[in-house]
Amino acid sequence: MKNLKTLLLIAVFTLGLGGVANAQKSGHIDFEKLVADMPQTTKLKLDIEKLGKTYQDEIEGMAKKVEAKIKKYQAEQNGQTKEINESRALEVQQDNQRWEQLRQTAYQDMQKKQADGLNPIIEKAQKAIEDVAAAKGIVYVFDASVGKGLLVSKGEDIFAAVKAKLGF
Repeated sequence: MKNLKTLLLIAVFTLGLGGVANAQKSGHIDFEKLVADMPQTTKLKLDIEKLGKTYQDEIEGMAKKVEAKIKKYQAEQNGQTKEINESRALEVQQDNQRWEQLRQTAYQDMQKKQADGLNPIIEKAQKAIEDVAAAKGIVYVFDASVGKGLLVSKGEDIFAAVKAKLGF
């Protein structure tokens, strides 16, 4: 019985030390802020704004043409036959559909360009986080930007180290 107690005591002591030896280092980073601060993100934002301005000018130009056509047709409608007025109404309707299609296409194109441009930036940030964590022996890195409350008070903030790794 005494041997069993001794073995049990040794087992508990060994497991306790094993738990301490396996203590794993953790860190945290505000991933959203990191990505937002990256120079590539700033360039992407400027490119998207420039593209948006181009689309906006094109959409507004088309809207003005449609508006002018509507005013012209309304002014001339009393002097035209019913068939011509119906034909013009159909033409204006088609112009409005093309205008709406341009708006949708522009929006979708901008969303796609933003997603396509953001993916390599996110991958680069994740790779830098992995490299810094490995260099510092950090096993778990928590995203402090999720809910703006997930911070490990005893974990290491690796934001500055990742920024340095990325070179900005």
